[in-house]
Amino acid sequence: MTERPEAVAIDDLPAPRFPDEAAAIREAMAEMGAAIALEPDALMSEAIDQAGVDDFGDGGFRERLEMVCTALSKDVVLSAAGKAAAFVQLTELLRNRLLVNDLLRRHPEIDELEVRSPIIICGLPRTGTTHLHNLLSADPALRSLPYWESVQPVLPEGAPDERVAATTAALDVVNMALPYFKRMHEMTADEKHEEINLLAMDFSSMYFETMAPMPTWRDFYMATDQTPAYEYLKRVLKVLQFLRGGDRWVLKSPQHLEQFGPLSNVFPDATFVVTHRDPVAVTKSLTTMMTYLARLNLETVDPTVIGGYWADRLETMLRACVRDRGLLPADRSIDVLFDEFMADDVAMVERIYGIAGQPFTSDVRAAMDDFMETHPRGRHGGVVYDLAPFGLDADERRQALQFYVDRFGIRQ
Repeated sequence: MTERPEAVAIDDLPAPRFPDEAAAIREAMAEMGAAIALEPDALMSEAIDQAGVDDFGDGGFRERLEMVCTALSKDVVLSAAGKAAAFVQLTELLRNRLLVNDLLRRHPEIDELEVRSPIIICGLPRTGTTHLHNLLSADPALRSLPYWESVQPVLPEGAPDERVAATTAALDVVNMALPYFKRMHEMTADEKHEEINLLAMDFSSMYFETMAPMPTWRDFYMATDQTPAYEYLKRVLKVLQFLRGGDRWVLKSPQHLEQFGPLSNVFPDATFVVTHRDPVAVTKSLTTMMTYLARLNLETVDPTVIGGYWADRLETMLRACVRDRGLLPADRSIDVLFDEFMADDVAMVERIYGIAGQPFTSDVRAAMDDFMETHPRGRHGGVVYDLAPFGLDADERRQALQFYVDRFGIRQ
């Protein structure tokens, strides 16, 4: 067995140091960023050029796109490289929206397909959702979303399919610039991914908060009924079923934790899996990861600003979870405590299958065992987490989040 690398303490959060090999790429992105505008017209024009079609479908997304652009200019100071990265991300979402809409126009029968009884994982980041999602996705009877497909769900008509190679190349750049990121959240082209990228194609999602702390966008998003966005997600899932088959999805996103109402209305026959972990431990982990990622986009990284933003955001999501947990059907929902899941992960999956009415066969168990054999947890090493660099106090956070711990009986 390969020895697990020692855990590292990331000591350059407020003053990021990039590997030398990333310099040329960052310089090229900075040059690109100096020449572009994060404005809806420029983004949409570039997306049309890339997609080769010009119909975005329902025009309501335009207001939301404008709000994202406003927040990126009002709430944060992007570096030149970060501005280029944001332009690429937003253009990519718009291009995908164009291609999805074009396919729906050419194949209206897609809307007649059924998204049948999905299994939806709802939980904060760092609560075991990724491991659980990967285990369920190992079952060939369930349909999951590989990362390459989330990045580009639909190809332009007649284009060669180079998505896996392109996604791998992009991730290589990320891992080169952020060598510790895979210790916190490993990503590969084939790794199963959450559907937040698909939600973002309708420009109504928490996705944009991961680009930078943006209170302007957060407040707009939280004040907006997300039901239409989840309806859009459902249409995109039908598109993917049409292209690659499968009809029983396993889905996952932290966003779902504060959207139980829209989620259960749009997917009324779903099974809901709500994951829980000591929220102070989650806060330590997530604030570290989000601050580490911020160096890709921000001119100046202030750990206290980013840490405070995400500590507050997690508390808001947990309050929504406690408030709305009763909206999920009692006979098709389960609360999964992190310690119980880690003690016997496959046994927990078997419980979930029982609730979902999904056969748990010896072949399914073998597929999950094989996944764990080839993907041992922590094989890249760990990270030392501490609230102090973010100006957060563990005792204060524990007291503030006690309402959630008491509601679900979470071990601290």
